Amino acid sequence: MGTEWTDNRKNLMFFSGRAHPELAEQVAKELDVPVTAQTARDFANGEIFVRFEESVRGCDAFVLQSHPAPLNKWLMEQLIMLDALKRGSAKRITAILPFYPYARQDKKHRGREPISARLVADLLHTAGADRIITVDLHTDQIQGFFDGPVDHMRAQNLLTGYIRDNYPCENIVVVSPDSGRVRVAEKWADSLGGTPLAFIHKTRDPMVPNQVVSNRVVGEVAGRTCVLTDDMIDTGGTIAGAVKLLLEEGARDVIVAATHGVLSPPAKERLSTCGAREVIVTNTLPIEEEKRFPQLTVLSIAPLLASTIRAVFENGSVTGLFNGSA
Repeated sequence: MGTEWTDNRKNLMFFSGRAHPELAEQVAKELDVPVTAQTARDFANGEIFVRFEESVRGCDAFVLQSHPAPLNKWLMEQLIMLDALKRGSAKRITAILPFYPYARQDKKHRGREPISARLVADLLHTAGADRIITVDLHTDQIQGFFDGPVDHMRAQNLLTGYIRDNYPCENIVVVSPDSGRVRVAEKWADSLGGTPLAFIHKTRDPMVPNQVVSNRVVGEVAGRTCVLTDDMIDTGGTIAGAVKLLLEEGARDVIVAATHGVLSPPAKERLSTCGAREVIVTNTLPIEEEKRFPQLTVLSIAPLLASTIRAVFENGSVTGLFNGSA
């Protein structure tokens, strides 16, 4: 740990909402700073109250909040925390959202629809956030919704590193779950040593949420180990359908890798029975015991978040943390 980091540590204060205390403790341990003490409680009608137990005047504040269900409650809690810091005269406030809420509502598909991802960015800015740190946005354009710096971190190195350590890469093919994520799959293929690519052709009814039909595989997968990658797994319908299709096309094994394990019901049942050899996610969201199944592996995103916080605090390069793959 450098001298500048050690000498300036007193100016950094780390805060956490109540949604994912395990991740907060992991990040705090990596940073070697405490999670700032606070009082947080819910009133009978659902209102949230937050008060920090020590002065925040002049500090460089980093506010971590994960956004599992009930997402709206945790988003509101983070907004209230940001407001409390702004009114407490924090010098700079960085909102850390490992899983950006409402990221799938990033554009209008039809008339009279909201762009909710933009609304979230406006709310964060209004509440007091000067900067955002997030991981693997659903679409890159969301970075432009926030009026300030956005550090868009990638979990690719964490996930591909695990795959390289546990599977021989010479017989791997990287598979995109749809044609829209082929560019991301190309980066994965490069990271795994230049493996071949394939993608799933699928159809989606914009009128029906969480329902996708996987049609056919484009690319050669027979006899290969397929690494099926996506940014998130929610109900598991898309991924489970893709796994079954790849196995029907002759794939030897299918490994699923995604950053965000939302795992809304019936994801556990779908993923545990679809035939995937392993499903790898990070802990950007808490994954309770009732969501887990034998094939699930959860990797910690805490070292990446801590390195990002340290780089922002020291005014260093964030891009360098993932080899310029922003």
